[in-house]
Amino acid sequence: MHRHALTDAQWTKLEPLLPRRPQGRKAERGDRLFVDAVIFRARTGIQWRDLPERFGNWKSVYNRFRNWAAKDVWAQIFRELRIDVDDTASIVDGTVVRAHQDASGGKGGSNTMLWDALEEVFRPKSTRSSTRKAGRSTSR
Repeated sequence: MHRHALTDAQWTKLEPLLPRRPQGRKAERGDRLFVDAVIFRARTGIQWRDLPERFGNWKSVYNRFRNWAAKDVWAQIFRELRIDVDDTASIVDGTVVRAHQDASGGKGGSNTMLWDALEEVFRPKSTRSSTRKAGRSTSR
């Protein structure tokens, strides 16, 4: 079993929710392998073109994923598998949180923070030098 593959228990719960293929239509790859490919891509964040060869042709997997999305198959599956969320044990993955470029100090906005930082840097220090003025070297 591969790292991102469904377990047998997960597959048993998911399989009845999948759409049935029309009679006479040949399945080149099984539904389980297709779902494993989608899960693999979602967990690793790779491009469709970088799917490992064990999942078959990446374009076929992508087209099937897109067709299921257009027919709301994924939405139906998610509704059927809905689990009550426990607010105290929920996990938020921060790897997908992104901010607009202006949120990182880009153009625009107030210069107040900039001036505050400059004042802090150039504020005179109150500590005296440990070296006497007479003892300082004048050569460079």
